[in-house]
Amino acid sequence: MSNRLTILKFTGLLCVLFLSITISVAADVNLGKDLFKANCAQCHNKNMKDDLTGPALGGAENRWAGKQKLLYSWVHNSQGVIASGDPYATALYNKFNKTLMTPFPALKDEDIANILAYIDGVYTGKIGGVPTPVAGGPVVEKKSNNSVLFWILAGILGLITLVMMRVIQSLNAISQEKDGESIDQPKSFTEIITSKGMVGIALFALIVLGGYTTVNNAVNLGRMQGYQPDQPIKFSHALHAGLHKIDCQYCHDGARRSKQSVIPAANTCMNCHKAIKVGSQYGTAEISKIYASIGFNPNTDKYIENYDKMGEADIEKIYKEWISTSYMKSNSITSKDEGTSQAVNRQWKEIKSSLTNDTKKKIQGPIEWTRIHNLPDHVYFNHSQHVAVGKIECQKCHGKIQEMDKVSQYASLSMGWCISCHRQTEVKFAGNKFYDSYKRYHDELKSGKRDKVTVEDIGGTECQKCHY
Repeated sequence: MSNRLTILKFTGLLCVLFLSITISVAADVNLGKDLFKANCAQCHNKNMKDDLTGPALGGAENRWAGKQKLLYSWVHNSQGVIASGDPYATALYNKFNKTLMTPFPALKDEDIANILAYIDGVYTGKIGGVPTPVAGGPVVEKKSNNSVLFWILAGILGLITLVMMRVIQSLNAISQEKDGESIDQPKSFTEIITSKGMVGIALFALIVLGGYTTVNNAVNLGRMQGYQPDQPIKFSHALHAGLHKIDCQYCHDGARRSKQSVIPAANTCMNCHKAIKVGSQYGTAEISKIYASIGFNPNTDKYIENYDKMGEADIEKIYKEWISTSYMKSNSITSKDEGTSQAVNRQWKEIKSSLTNDTKKKIQGPIEWTRIHNLPDHVYFNHSQHVAVGKIECQKCHGKIQEMDKVSQYASLSMGWCISCHRQTEVKFAGNKFYDSYKRYHDELKSGKRDKVTVEDIGGTECQKCHY
């Protein structure tokens, strides 16, 4: 009997080992990385070792050892697992102040396996995880102002012209004297500069200067490098993407799947700010604008029914009550010499001015952000082609966005800037099925005939790629 039990245990162990090997082999780490960015990176630290809004995910499978099915159920619906009375799930829920985890019922078991494989790879160091953002690639075009140099050169040329005219007059006088002719009287400075020759030279210089200025301004038309407008909400990328390390694609999820990167809806903001109600820098001032736009009552933690039809006076009452209550709890939201009533009135005026304008009279409705990056209509640019296929980091075009409190346009986004990037950027062929059709380049790389393939090599500088 004991031998049979030993054999059964050994067989069971082999089955578990085989299953774990099968899962690890079948798991797609790259897909897991994309799924992690899209679903988990907002609340869980990307280094997998430190807690964030949620617990560190490194070693999660070990903590749920023997409960893989329950772990998958936790991802699908954590509240259902807590309701079942599982002790570990309940303890985890209580440890993080009963913060509700967003349910992911749409994720399949294989999706969760891919995410777990990516988490384990980053945690153990087997894979690089999320690379450190660097603003590599083509450098930002530094516009040097040569106007002073041009004016100095123009002045020098003018002096040389005057000197040459004086020299010519002297030579003519010497020639006339030698030939016994009467010598012409030297022209005065006024006569020289008003002569037909000088007037012709001046007109020619003005035409050249005017043409240069016109062409230069036409080339720069629409370019907004350095543009840094105020936004209706003081959203800090340095705080969200830098300090809290929220992945860019969590908010701008269109970047990996469509032409546009998309501006996140207030629903995305609420994934965090339903729990985080007072900011570290502005207190309630900016977060309350999100609540007022979407109709969330922070006093009751519920969305307001028929909010779109609510009058401004009732809306004002709700959010003034919230600001006042929060101010009484903490004075960090305003200066010490500003009283509660002043803070409440000031913040309400800011909410109203930020969420309404000449064309949007109601507070309710989407936040109207000011667009910063805007390409001409005749230019085609696809975010997913660069992000999902080319594996280009956001910082390459947008600069060190994780350090910007207030976003500005980093690059010129000119045609020359794009072409320069395409000529320099190496295509990441390894493990990218999109490029399997370039057999010749694969063969040349293997044989050592070439050491890299650039975007230009695969047609990245062809006119019709960007101007269709």
